[in-house]
Amino acid sequence: MNIREATKEDWDLIWPIFHEITKAGETYAYEMDTTKAEAEKIWLETPRKTFVFEEDEIILGTYYLKTNQAGPGKHVCNCGYMVSASARGRGLATTMCRHSQNMALELGYKAMQFNFVASSNGGAVHLWCKLGFDIVGRLPKAFNHPTKGYVDALVLFKWLADC
Repeated sequence: MNIREATKEDWDLIWPIFHEITKAGETYAYEMDTTKAEAEKIWLETPRKTFVFEEDEIILGTYYLKTNQAGPGKHVCNCGYMVSASARGRGLATTMCRHSQNMALELGYKAMQFNFVASSNGGAVHLWCKLGFDIVGRLPKAFNHPTKGYVDALVLFKWLADC
């Protein structure tokens, strides 16, 4: 198992993971019909860094890391994580989140914030809290889940500088 920085050449292998997750519409506030070109800009070009988790040269997961806000807020980063359905339940999200926290510190960030976590994504909420994130905000009915309807979106935060 290996986590490395993604390259432009990785996009064709990242895209099926991105597409699978966004098409379901259950966890990310991206359009369910996001095109491959739009997704590449969102996931690979706009973030400060994007990483892939691979095993035997197969990409099983990916995450991005970007500055959450400009100016006085630029010490806080934001990340997004995706794991292929075939690799879920193996601890990849935990490994990528820990890796992202180390990368954030290396890049000079002091904190990490998740801006819009669907409260219905219980596995993610549980994992982020287990890894030291606090739920610092709740946006009532802000996420329109395709089967559960309007659910709350959560804001999670972790100060990294003293960890």
